Parts: sequence; C-alpha cells; structure tokens
Amino acid sequence: MTKQEIFDLINQNPAFHLATLEDNQPRVRGMLIYKADESGIVFHTGAFKDLYSQVLKNPKAELCFNDYQKGIQLRVSGELETVDDNRLKDEIAAHPTRTFLKPWRERITLEEFYKLFKVLRLKNGKATLWTMETNTAPKEYITL
Repeated sequence: MTKQEIFDLINQNPAFHLATLEDNQPRVRGMLIYKADESGIVFHTGAFKDLYSQVLKNPKAELCFNDYQKGIQLRVSGELETVDDNRLKDEIAAHPTRTFLKPWRERITLEEFYKLFKVLRLKNGKATLWTMETNTAPKEYITL
C-alpha cells in the first residue's frame, strides 16, 4: 500500500482509537481525525483533557484505524506535536463535520477558545497493515 492509499484509508475511515501512556499505564480512547495527508495526521482535543496532559508528558502514541468493509486494520505509531495555528483552529471549528464544537466555541471568548482548543499532529509516523490474510506474516512498515 502506498502512502497516498494509507492517507485515503484514514480519511475515508476517520474514527480511530488513540493509545497514550499515563504513569506507565496505557490509555485508549476513540477519536475522530480532521485530516491525513503529507503534513501528517491531524486531530484535536481540549487542553483540559487527560489526553492532552498525557501527550505533554510523553508524545509517543499509536493510532489504530479500521476499514471494516475491506477487513483492514491500520496502526500508525509516532510522536504527537501540538500545532499552534489559529487559522487551522478556525478552519476545523467551522468545518461541517465539527458542528459538535459550536456550542463550546460560542460559550467562551475567541482568546479562550484558541488557548483551550488543541490541535495535534502525528508526523513521520510508521504505519503497518493487518488483514486476516497477513495475520501470520512478518510486519511491513511504511513511513508516512
């Protein structure tokens, strides 16, 4: 699978599970990406969430995507970075897939929103695919 095919799979299956560490204990939760392309895999959270404090302490993470129709699981590991770009925050908050952000955005000032709304990006991740057919084969990795 090419990098572009991996980005396509991620964008077509935006729900994923994110694993982080908290005091040497794995923490996994469901998330929703904003986009995946050559710039990285971009998603968001709040500064007040446990996820964000976990990333600040240890930026290493793994993302797991599933294309259930094709029977593919895609895992991407790497380090997360905070993207402090207010234009991107505005773009995400205004996107039709992010209407759930509107009530939060409207309750606080724009300055508070920019401070609390955290955009995360995984760049240069290492991806591996799993299918039933490749279940016992050695893992192959693709750098994104």
